[in-house]
Amino acid sequence: MNHLVLTVIAADKAGQVERIAECIAEHNGNWLESRMARMAGQFAGILRVAVPAESYDELVEALQALASQGIRVLIAESGIEPSCTWKPIAMELVGNDRPGIVRDITRLLAELGINVERLNTDVRPAPMSSEPLFYAEALLALPLTLSLEQLQKHLEALADDLMVELTLRAEE
Repeated sequence: MNHLVLTVIAADKAGQVERIAECIAEHNGNWLESRMARMAGQFAGILRVAVPAESYDELVEALQALASQGIRVLIAESGIEPSCTWKPIAMELVGNDRPGIVRDITRLLAELGINVERLNTDVRPAPMSSEPLFYAEALLALPLTLSLEQLQKHLEALADDLMVELTLRAEE
């Protein structure tokens, strides 16, 4: 059994997920997991699919043919998951929005050897002032050599510069 990771993007309209699922099923593929969202009139997702070796080439060809229906698919072979050398940490952050805020946060995380497993961001008006507030929720993979207290210290120093509220908690 081969595994593929697919990235899809298309105009947002009813039936897009069904078209992708039908293509996978028609070629004996098994949809294993996915993350999908709609944003600014576009639909995008990433998914992992298992497919028997004898159906692999036909599935890849059929997925690429979805372009004729306006669905772009980027295909990568699934890599081997590393052994558990990470500890999961949930991060929530709220602060005044400004250009470069994501860069500054992710730069610090990268410098500490932290992998961003999931990141959701949004900008919404503040309740009282209507000033734009930046919201981020992330699942981080900390190296076992980095403690939650060390991460908290580094992020709080950055949080002071960014004027943000920060919450970290260990995930089970």
